[in-house]
Amino acid sequence: QVHLEESGGGSVQAGDSLRLSCIMSGGTFNLYAMAWFRQSPGKEREFVGTISWSGGSTYYTDVAKGRFTISRDNRKNTVYLQMNSLKPEDTAVYYCAAPGRTEYFVGSVKDIGYWGRGTQVTVSS
Repeated sequence: QVHLEESGGGSVQAGDSLRLSCIMSGGTFNLYAMAWFRQSPGKEREFVGTISWSGGSTYYTDVAKGRFTISRDNRKNTVYLQMNSLKPEDTAVYYCAAPGRTEYFVGSVKDIGYWGRGTQVTVSS
């Protein structure tokens, strides 16, 4: 059974940077595309971006473009979300996610088969 665990969340000031990590266990990490989502109170879960299983391709939604970077280290079974120039509106619980099958690209929340428990990011002005 695939298990995902995020770390690295915390409270920062606007303009700061933060790097989230997510480690996978129980699955063949280098065969899974990985994704990040976030959810703020009272809002739907929002797609942040995704990275292919090789790490050769990434896709970001508008909330992430220019400020967030997704990378992965297949030797460590870990995917990262580097967040720069953080804004108060980035405050959310950030979730690591993987599709329900290997070698399958993530296009939306409907493609997700596995979720981490989330890590809180709070950005104050």
